Amino acid sequence: MEMKKRINLELRNKAPGEVSELVLDNCRSNNGEIEGLTENFKELEFLSMANVELTSLAKLPTLSKLRKLELSDNSISGGLEILAEKCPNLTYLNLSGNKIKDLSTVEALQNLKNLKSLDLFNCEITNLDDYRENIFDLLSQITFLDGFDQEDNEAPDSEEEEEEDEDEDEDEAGPPGDYDEEASDLGEEEEEEEEEVGLSYLMKEGIQDEEDDDDYVEEGGEEEEEEEEEEETEEGVQGEKGVQGEKRKRDPEDEGDEDDD
Repeated sequence: MEMKKRINLELRNKAPGEVSELVLDNCRSNNGEIEGLTENFKELEFLSMANVELTSLAKLPTLSKLRKLELSDNSISGGLEILAEKCPNLTYLNLSGNKIKDLSTVEALQNLKNLKSLDLFNCEITNLDDYRENIFDLLSQITFLDGFDQEDNEAPDSEEEEEEDEDEDEDEAGPPGDYDEEASDLGEEEEEEEEEVGLSYLMKEGIQDEEDDDDYVEEGGEEEEEEEEEEETEEGVQGEKGVQGEKRKRDPEDEGDEDDD
């Protein structure tokens, strides 16, 4: 399929300005040049044109937001200076499997100030003595060459980088699940403590009420006993008064009887 037709197919009824990723791998370029790609793709961030028989980048439009460009398995041998002009914000460039032979060709990439990763795997330039050291010296801005840094540490995949960033954010913020579980556990413990406190309080209140009732009963019993004692005392006094009255009444009678005698 021709590149121009492939672009129209990949749009899928979208406007070029709405597309952020475009994959045109394995289609056919027009005489080794880009065809159908215009500056209307102003939001494009990822473009892949692998194995499309490209020999030149002269017709590459201005794509100021483009960050990743895949150009592997083509026949590009030079003209890389256009990349800094048309795609100044590139961070990843894959030129593996092309016809790049010497350092002077790669030197044009020095103006890509944001470039972090460059792939030249399966290019003739990789056969040069001290190839890696020379590339890192020439392009001081890059971190990874052919998938490895200067210390031979492998470059992470973009997906892994995103996952690591998310994990770091979660670690800083604290795992939501653990937080919810801890919060619920604390809530349950607080509820249990409140229940225990409530029960103990009610038990103490019940005991206090019983003690108060006992005190009331004892006080009431003492008052009743005192009242009964007072009544008995009063009855005893009244009884004595009655007996004395009878004696007084009898005494005059007894005296009258004595006089008769």
